Amino acid sequence: MDRARRANMVKKLTTEELPKLLAELKHWQLSADGSSIHRSFKFADFNEAFGFMTRVAIKAQEMDHHPEWSNVYNKVEIALSTHTAKGLTERDIALAKFIDSIT
Repeated sequence: MDRARRANMVKKLTTEELPKLLAELKHWQLSADGSSIHRSFKFADFNEAFGFMTRVAIKAQEMDHHPEWSNVYNKVEIALSTHTAKGLTERDIALAKFIDSIT
């Protein structure tokens, strides 16, 4: 990916861009302050949840964009935000789409 594209991915989404992009993420919820999106997952057991988290972790490392998450047995909670932009960016949307693609 070229430098200009990477820089654009960490630019905070505008109020005009956000609704269109969020419409593509049916299972994600916007936080009350609009600075992050979150989603809850429930799997058959811990092994399945951990496998899912491993796949997300590999992609997140490739993207150099890491989620805030928690795991209790078969439940995984994920919040996405770009701290350097103080809000949502294309990186969050891209990672959410990847996560959706593996569930």
